[in-house]
Amino acid sequence: MAYEDKNVSPTSQAEESDPDALLSPPSDARPEPGLNGKPVRWYDADRTESYTRIAPFQEGHDTSIEFFYRPITLTALGFGLAALSYVAMTQDVLEEGRDKRRVGAYAAVVSFLMFSMIQFRDGPFIRPHPAFWRAILGINLLYELALVFLLFQDLNSARRMMTLLDPSLNRPLPEKSYAENCELTPQNIWDAIDIFCLAHALGWFGKAMILRDYWFCWILSIAFEFAEYSLQHQLANFAECWWDHWILDVLVCNWLGTYLGMKTCQYLEVKPYEWRGLRQTRGLRSKARRVLSQFSPHDWTAFKWEGTASFLHYVIVVLLLAVFLAAELNPFYLKSLLWMEPDHPIVILRLAGVFLCALPAVRELYQYINNPRKAKRMGQHVWLLLATILTELMVITKWSKGQFTEPLPLYVRWAWMIGGILLVLYPAIRFGLPSVRKYVGKQKQKRKGKGKGKKAQ
Repeated sequence: MAYEDKNVSPTSQAEESDPDALLSPPSDARPEPGLNGKPVRWYDADRTESYTRIAPFQEGHDTSIEFFYRPITLTALGFGLAALSYVAMTQDVLEEGRDKRRVGAYAAVVSFLMFSMIQFRDGPFIRPHPAFWRAILGINLLYELALVFLLFQDLNSARRMMTLLDPSLNRPLPEKSYAENCELTPQNIWDAIDIFCLAHALGWFGKAMILRDYWFCWILSIAFEFAEYSLQHQLANFAECWWDHWILDVLVCNWLGTYLGMKTCQYLEVKPYEWRGLRQTRGLRSKARRVLSQFSPHDWTAFKWEGTASFLHYVIVVLLLAVFLAAELNPFYLKSLLWMEPDHPIVILRLAGVFLCALPAVRELYQYINNPRKAKRMGQHVWLLLATILTELMVITKWSKGQFTEPLPLYVRWAWMIGGILLVLYPAIRFGLPSVRKYVGKQKQKRKGKGKGKKAQ
């Protein structure tokens, strides 16, 4: 029997149920908003529900391709074991005397990802298939475990270990600065345009797709440039000309990527989603269009972070901004400490992996904060991605001892001190003063009420 509790969370595991019931469209009846006619705040939600009573996100609109949504755990187990047996035991695949450690490691990774695709909980996305996002979660977990392992290694050992992935690593790299000729001329601007400008634009296109908010992207873009100013005494490639910071980066590359990303979000928000199965689609062109639409979102949710709406929303937005800045800065430090070029495949894979992990993670965080009746616990994607970014910070902090000897400039300390004061001062004025006024007003009313009562006696 399918579990039909309306108050269960869409980010957690379901009980064993009839697959046909999971694929059936949802009923028209919807729960009334709030609790007993009163609005429910996210910190008032009951988050003590047991693990087995929380149902996952489910496909409820397209039942024409049931085959791709039926549980095939035993079939997948059979095919997986057959493939492992073939690779491990066939002599023409692995010749005797060859180094089999690399192939064994790859086989272990593939086996873990197959388990992830079959047994992990569903996340908020169901396109192109929930198993794809389960595999993304598995990749994130593997990366987190690798970071935990590296956390217990010294820097020189970690550099030597990187040669197991790429023998060309473990070689010092020359430091490159982009602030050598800062005269504002068309030739200098043209010389500064390279493949990294396209990478900037693509990166901000992805951030816009993740955050889905213009103001948030602009604040993050400006904050990152200030972070580059603050840390250029440690990383030489953070030293750029003023026009490279504010014209090329912010006004051109970042703006272009953010603009295209937000336009894509707006299109997906207003796009009519009318899913028809392959059986109901006629013609080869229509069937091909239906297959391609499988790789588009099933639906779209616009994010309204409302950082100034309340103190809690303000804190959440500031913390999310800090986590995003850390996720942006971490790869620069990791590639510098491990002697990797910016275009090294490992660096690119890390950026692409964090992007794919952040898509469902931020969606889960938004639902956890704004829809506590359905999300009674923090989603697995956002929890694991937060752990990954913080573990990267711990690794960088440990390996940086003795590597960056130049002290933090005095003007940077003052700038961060003033910024911290403003971050504290704004909520104190915006939210603290009105609360104090309300409290004082209530106390005055109570005193007046007591005074009138004494006179009446």
